[in-house]
Amino acid sequence: MNFENLFPKEENIPASVKLNGPLHQKEYLINGEIKHAEGATQKVFSPVCIEKDGTLTQVELGSFPLLTEKEAFEAMDAAANAYKNGTGEWPMMQVDQRIKAVEKFTWKMKEKKWEVVNMLMWETGKPLKDSEKEFDRTVEYINDTINALKILDRKSSRFEIEQGIIGKVRRGPLGVVLCMGPYNYPLNETFTTLIPALIMGNTIVFKPAKIGVLLHRPLLEAFRECFPKGVVNIVYGRGRATVGPLMSTGKIDVLAFIGTSKSANVLKSQHPKPNRLRSVLALEAKNPGIVLPHADLDNAVKECLLGSLSFNGQRCTALKIIFVHNKIKDQFIQKFVTELDKLKRGMPWEDGVSITPLPEPEKPGYLTDLIKDAESKGAKVVNPNGGAICNTYFNPAILFPVDSSMKIFHEEQFGPAVPVVAFDDVQEPIDYIVNSNYGQQVSLFGSDSQELAYLVDRLVNQVCRVNINSQCQRGPDVFPFNGRKDSAEGTLSVEDALRAFSIRTIVAAKEIEPNKVIIKEIVKENHSSFMSTDFIF
Repeated sequence: MNFENLFPKEENIPASVKLNGPLHQKEYLINGEIKHAEGATQKVFSPVCIEKDGTLTQVELGSFPLLTEKEAFEAMDAAANAYKNGTGEWPMMQVDQRIKAVEKFTWKMKEKKWEVVNMLMWETGKPLKDSEKEFDRTVEYINDTINALKILDRKSSRFEIEQGIIGKVRRGPLGVVLCMGPYNYPLNETFTTLIPALIMGNTIVFKPAKIGVLLHRPLLEAFRECFPKGVVNIVYGRGRATVGPLMSTGKIDVLAFIGTSKSANVLKSQHPKPNRLRSVLALEAKNPGIVLPHADLDNAVKECLLGSLSFNGQRCTALKIIFVHNKIKDQFIQKFVTELDKLKRGMPWEDGVSITPLPEPEKPGYLTDLIKDAESKGAKVVNPNGGAICNTYFNPAILFPVDSSMKIFHEEQFGPAVPVVAFDDVQEPIDYIVNSNYGQQVSLFGSDSQELAYLVDRLVNQVCRVNINSQCQRGPDVFPFNGRKDSAEGTLSVEDALRAFSIRTIVAAKEIEPNKVIIKEIVKENHSSFMSTDFIF
């Protein structure tokens, strides 16, 4: 198969998604001011290539500024001044006012939907429909967060009296949050930390991921207009030049990071006061699928295919290794390969496309190395053209039989290479999960309720979500999303995220008459936002 034919000529790109030339971004946001950088820049290339005169060339999307520690420190100082040790305008603001600011931002964000979605597609290679879903899901997440905070605040609107003590309990902010999202969901997963941290009264220093930077540019003005100066600060550049220096100051109160455990460990180690640092981390995973001999094969294949290859397998929740019982391994692999062959390969704007070019330049080479290692130890690529490369395109590869001697058995491939392992005793995949460095999710496929129950009870204390006859996934966002071991720290769901970026604080007084009078006066005259009994509708 000639995969070069997947890439278009420039004149064949639909006018609806065409870009008006490269976008050379100079702007960044610090202390309520959109500033213009004059120094070094980083070029941005799309995974989409253009064919011209028989040559494929990656589309240049533009560039963004490579800021230095100078600008990073300016951003941190702006955030610290806006927080002002908890006495700044934003952390002192009543909850309903912060909600109104986030609602205003959401409306302005929706006005920029197409600009964000189109650039998201071009930067990451994510199919257009999935890019639209990411935007819509992000808006939904923000609205769900607002509703969850209203419920949380309603519960905090009353005083409690226990054992002769009057108490007022509310959740308060933590301080300056360094927010760093991932390249695969650069809008949605970034906002699942940024928005709850923001709405709880924290101030933000946000550094976009290395891929998926330009899509945030349309939102700079909305951030500037909707929040007090210094509350949201956005810096660009290499992590070593910006993030490392920020962590080393000890002035970052919360690290909100979605990426690898290795990077998270480095960042945390740079903080000189680790006991003062709260970390909210979503890290890598090696989620297994376990296909039992009594599984519905059609459903198992469908879910495993989606689970392992949606967005080219570039999801932390992807199924990254599949265990199949020996009794059905041949039928499963045959069906899997047949269904894989039906998936449409092409450009991200094409209707029905499933497999698209990869945004990470080094990824095809890394996946090839994993395949060669597995082949040298007895595995084979069982699907036609599996592992074939054409510039930024990598054709999915199904590897079988895979065993523990191979790198892909242990490493998170984060791409379209699917290892399949045969097993006889269900204790084998259980042992794999127990001994793994990761503990996010698992998918079980079967129809024997007794065996499924046996597996559930042994795996719920190893991973944080057990999926029955369905792929691993994050949603719905009201459900907990977390992980054990090296897969996460803290919980990222709507309500849990609000708690992760805040702390319970109490004002207490003995239940004596003078104190009652004082408290009544404070509440009646609305002297304190913390002690307010206002009810948010």
